Amino acid sequence: MSALIDLASVSKNYGTGAAVVRALREVSLQIDHGDFVALVGQSGSGKSTMMNIIGCLDRPSGGRYKLEGIDVTERSNDARAIVRNRLIGFVFQGFNLLARTTALENVELPLVYRGVSGRERRARALRALESVGLASRLHHTPNQLSGGQQQRVAIARALVTDPPLLLADEPTGNLDTRTSLEVLDLLQGLNQRGITIVLVTHEHDIAACAKRVVTMRDGRVQSDVRNESPTNAGEALAALPPVEGS
Repeated sequence: MSALIDLASVSKNYGTGAAVVRALREVSLQIDHGDFVALVGQSGSGKSTMMNIIGCLDRPSGGRYKLEGIDVTERSNDARAIVRNRLIGFVFQGFNLLARTTALENVELPLVYRGVSGRERRARALRALESVGLASRLHHTPNQLSGGQQQRVAIARALVTDPPLLLADEPTGNLDTRTSLEVLDLLQGLNQRGITIVLVTHEHDIAACAKRVVTMRDGRVQSDVRNESPTNAGEALAALPPVEGS
């Protein structure tokens, strides 16, 4: 089976002439189906640019990118949007939920864009919210949910289209340690079900939960290490001291 993600000598430049910024420099990287990869690096290392290219949000300046065997390198914006909608679920640091919309309606939204019928949308959104432990919060709006619950809604929204790939950009950046571990425990569970996860983070303790850690520096892959003993987020969560007052 071919790799799910296949980057071959991919470069990305911004600007022209003397002002050109080389955000990625001939990066080659393959990620197989079912892997859990953390992209780490300091600000300006190229990790966010790489995420944008993997997510079909941007095109490389050079090289080739194949996703699930589809060469998306030169595809139009509309064509890349179709691939993105079919193959990728996104989770962001800021949750990106609609403020006046319930959890259920937020999760249904990607299916609206696909033209899925109302009954099927509702059934699939219900299943997605149940899978992230929010069956009792269906009709709550984001301001009625904790940060961790909002991120769970965002994960459910990413999963509702059954994508093979989940891209998580600093998904724990706005969360405390306990809630971060809850989200990572959920992501590890999804990965065990066969979903490929690529997680961008600058925190090494978060990256330690991944099966593989790719470190970026100055637009290049500095190291690519298989983590033989990833941190088990569920066990780390259980080892935390009890919450005061509980």
